[in-house]
Amino acid sequence: MAVAAARCPALLIAAPASGQGKTTVTAALARLHARQGRRVQVFKCGPDFLDPHWLELASGAPVHQLDLWMNGERDCMQRLHAAAKHADLILVEGVMGLFDGSPSAADLAQRFGIPVLAVVDASAMAGTFGAMAFGLRHYRPGLPWAGVLANRVGSARHADMLRDGLRDAGDWMGALARVQSVGSAAGAAAKGGALLPERHLGLVAAHELSDRMERLDAAADALRDTPLGAMDIHALQRWAVDFPAPPAAAVVPPLLAGRTVAVAQDAAFCFVYAANVQTLRELGARVVFFSPLANAALPVCDAVWLPGGYPELHSAQLAANTGMAASLRAHANAGKPVWAECGGMMSLCDAITLADGTAAPLWGLLPGRVTMQQRLAALGPQQLAIGGHTLRGHTFHYSTCDSSAAVVARTRRPQDGPEAAAGGGEAVYRHGSVHASYFHAWFPSSPEAVAHLLGARAG
Repeated sequence: MAVAAARCPALLIAAPASGQGKTTVTAALARLHARQGRRVQVFKCGPDFLDPHWLELASGAPVHQLDLWMNGERDCMQRLHAAAKHADLILVEGVMGLFDGSPSAADLAQRFGIPVLAVVDASAMAGTFGAMAFGLRHYRPGLPWAGVLANRVGSARHADMLRDGLRDAGDWMGALARVQSVGSAAGAAAKGGALLPERHLGLVAAHELSDRMERLDAAADALRDTPLGAMDIHALQRWAVDFPAPPAAAVVPPLLAGRTVAVAQDAAFCFVYAANVQTLRELGARVVFFSPLANAALPVCDAVWLPGGYPELHSAQLAANTGMAASLRAHANAGKPVWAECGGMMSLCDAITLADGTAAPLWGLLPGRVTMQQRLAALGPQQLAIGGHTLRGHTFHYSTCDSSAAVVARTRRPQDGPEAAAGGGEAVYRHGSVHASYFHAWFPSSPEAVAHLLGARAG
C-alpha cells in the first residue's frame, strides 16, 4: 500500500551570499514559534556542524542535514516526510548563496517545492535591494518563492526605502535592525559584536555562551515585529508543502552488533552529525560518549570515534590529560580500531603549531605535526572509497598535517574520476589500528564503510 504524502508549512531560508544572517533569522523564526508551543523541525542544507547547535537550541529538536549529494535524494525525502508528519513548521537553512554549489540550496528547494525566504544584508543599499530580490526570485524559472527579509537595516526610513524598491509588494517580509540585543547580549552588541559570534570555522557553538537563550530570544523578539514574525500558524499555511513518502530504504546490516563504540564529545570534539550516531546504532553498536578533556580514561569499548572540533583551542588541557592519552594508547596497542577525523586526527599527532607560532604537544599516537593557518587549507564535498564501499562527506580545515604514517587511501571530489584520488584529496592515514583523515564522513551514506573503519569483520 502506498504511503500518503505528509503536508506541512515549510520555508527554506537562503541568501545571496554567506554572512547575510541566514542562521540568525532561521534560529529566530524557530525560537519564535517554539516558545509559542509549536513543533518546529529545522534542517541545515549542506555539511555544517556549528549552525545546527543554535538551530537545535532554538527549536528544541535535533537538527539533521539535507544535501542532495551527501545524503542522496531518498534520504532527504525520508527526513522531510517524517518531519512533516509531526511538525507544525519545517525550516531549512540554506548554505552559502542560494544558487552556490552543485547541488545548491535552490536545487533542494525546487526538488521538494519548498518556498524560499531570501535574507539580504541591506545595510549598504537602498533601491538595489529590489533588484536583488527580483533577481533571486526570477533567476531560475519555477523556483518556489516566499519573499525577502531585509537584514541589518539602519532605520525605519531605510526600511521604507527598501520596501518601496520591490517590484512586488507581496515579497516584503519585513526588516531587522542592524543590531538586535537585550540583556547580557547587549554587551556584545555595544562592542560591535554579533548576536551569534563567529571564529575561524564558523559560529561559536551555542553551549560556549552562557547567555545563549537571551541571544535567541533577542532575535525572536526582533523578528516578531515583522510581517513574517507576525504570521500565526494559519497564515503560514500559504507555504504548506506536500512531502511524498520515500521508496523503501535498504536495511542496514548489523555489522557492529555486540560491539561498543566510544564517541568523543565535548568542547574540543563537537563536530558530530546526529545522523552519524543514529547510523552506529542502526549497525547494532552500543554507543557510549566520553570527554577527552574531562575523563581520565576511555570507557570500556571495542572501537573509538574521535570526531572533529577544536583541539587547537584546548591543546594544553588535552596534553595535560595523560590518563586519557595512556588509555587511548593502550586501546590502539591492543589492536582495537580508532577512526579519527579532522580535529580528532589533529589531537592524535605529536604536536601542533598554533596560529601565534607557539608549539604545543598533543597525544603522540599518530606520527606527525599539525600547523594552524590563517586561511582555509581545504573546503568542499569529498568521497572516500574504502573497504569496498564509498563514504560521502566533506572537508573544511584551517590546518595542515605532515605525517609519516602510511597513506592507505585518498578522498576525491564528486566530479573527479577514480584516477584523481591518486594525487589529490585528503589523505587517509593508517598507523596500526588507527585510521585518520581530515575527511568528515556522513555515516548514513555507507554504513558498511563505517563498519569497516570501526573494525567489523567482512561477511
